[in-house]
Amino acid sequence: MSQQAYYLRASASARRLNRVVGWLARHGISLMGSAELSVRGRKSGQMQRIPVNAHSFEGKRYIVSARGHSQWVRNMRVAGGGELRLGRRVSRFTAAEIADDAQKARIIRAYLERWGWEVDQYFQGITAESTDAELLAACPDHPVFRITVEA
Repeated sequence: MSQQAYYLRASASARRLNRVVGWLARHGISLMGSAELSVRGRKSGQMQRIPVNAHSFEGKRYIVSARGHSQWVRNMRVAGGGELRLGRRVSRFTAAEIADDAQKARIIRAYLERWGWEVDQYFQGITAESTDAELLAACPDHPVFRITVEA
């Protein structure tokens, strides 16, 4: 019996809020560091858009999937990159998924320190104050991508 990958589907109200935050990002307004992620759909080939909080940690940038193995995560694994948009500024990037859970745990802890007020509800009881062991146990449920902006 295989275990289903964790994914917390957005509620109707969360989808409406995402549309508003995405619209704001497209028009140059960032809420606490938000930007709009565009990634090519693995089946449709069309660009899929969702607001994200790109996270800087130890001099590198990351995107953390708070909701788990979502569609944008599956698309990113195939596409290997995408775009972050804030107004007219579009940054194309390549993405590499972080496989090392110890590294992911440090990134997720820092991410939760910054955005926990917004995303704690998606982490199934994990917070920035959780133990290292608790964070390590949550790592398989929350993909993390290091993004490198193309010159």
